[in-house]
Amino acid sequence: MTFHDAGLTPQTLFSRTNLWQAWLDVEAAMAQAQAEIGMIPQWAADEIASKARLELFDLEALERSVAKTMAPIVSLVRALTDVCGDAGRYVHWGGTTQNIMSTGLILLVRRGHSQMLGHLAGAIDTLGIWAEEHAETLMAGRTNNRHALPISFGFKVAGWIEELSRQNQRFAECEKRVFSLYFGGAIGAMHSFDGRGTDLARALGRRLALDTVLVPSRASIDSQAEYVAALGLFAMAAGRIGNELYRLMANELDEVAELLAEGVIGSSTMPHKINPKHVVHLISTAAQLRSRVAPALEAGLPGHEGDAPSNQLMSRTLESACMLGWELAQRLESTLARIEIRPQSMSDNLALSANVIASENLMMVLAPKIGRTRAHDVVHHTVADATASNRPLVDLLLDLPEVADQISRDALERALDPANYLGESATIARQSAALAAELSMELRRRSAS
Repeated sequence: MTFHDAGLTPQTLFSRTNLWQAWLDVEAAMAQAQAEIGMIPQWAADEIASKARLELFDLEALERSVAKTMAPIVSLVRALTDVCGDAGRYVHWGGTTQNIMSTGLILLVRRGHSQMLGHLAGAIDTLGIWAEEHAETLMAGRTNNRHALPISFGFKVAGWIEELSRQNQRFAECEKRVFSLYFGGAIGAMHSFDGRGTDLARALGRRLALDTVLVPSRASIDSQAEYVAALGLFAMAAGRIGNELYRLMANELDEVAELLAEGVIGSSTMPHKINPKHVVHLISTAAQLRSRVAPALEAGLPGHEGDAPSNQLMSRTLESACMLGWELAQRLESTLARIEIRPQSMSDNLALSANVIASENLMMVLAPKIGRTRAHDVVHHTVADATASNRPLVDLLLDLPEVADQISRDALERALDPANYLGESATIARQSAALAAELSMELRRRSAS
């Protein structure tokens, strides 16, 4: 690409000038590939490539031409022909509008994809640090919004890391199909290339670092739909992280918080209130990206060998999804960097059910002595009685002869201590920290390639 990533943002990636330059890049690469296989003279290809730079064009005149023709590639090809002199007669030799537009679009999508992977690596770096540092930070694990079993915060983070690892696998697996060259002339059967269409596609694919396909048909847009679906799954993973952090920020929990800059206002009418700022944008952006999946699937139903409605819907959807994917990765990275973990609040909240949250462990300690089902029923009813009577659970259990005869007070208290019943939380957290380090390196490698 002749434009540079410096200053590029999700919002400017598919700007008019970037799209036009991407199309010119394809025209230049096509000319060079055609010269490589002897389809056009090398001198003509060199001239076309040297003049395929948007800054050489009269942009106002080009805008007027596009408005008149309603065919931007036709207008661009005419302008390129005009600046190329004698070489102009070889411009767009056998190409067609959809070939140029879709290939240029994919080149821009690839740039956005690379940027997204880089920001995702930064987000995973933070999660890896959390998993390692909080491998043994006790908190209440929750199911159905209720205290379930004691876990570590590092274990919770490990789940996020592994889900993002699976997402990375989806991206890596679909990249070969997404970043492919569909360059087959007007209908995909290479009609206008005099029997050398396959050779041309291979030469062009090498120049653009795009894989070639057997059937470069305009109707073959399933790989683009697949990419949008993969982005939607990324949005699901990022949205889950955002939603969970958002819930943990509630006053009643206060287990994490956003670090906001001085001068940030929480509420215009409630002076005491400090609303989350960054995580809400993360959640919103993730929801917007997920909403792009259905239009992409709808666009993947072209008629016959291709039609404009499907191509236009897919292009617009792909542009929007790519921008949102990049923005979402940015927001995930920046939001996580602003999160403060509050172990004391986690400990305080765990204390609300500390005398019963490890009751499963107590059940399993009693099971070898009185049977698993009987142990479950005894513990279940005794927990209910302790809650209703406000008496210590251990005292009530020791009132039962079948328990008192089998186990000591000290053993009961050890069994009910949440710190003694973390399962393999700490081990899993530390393993996920190692996974995060590997994952971050791989993402950065692919981002830079």
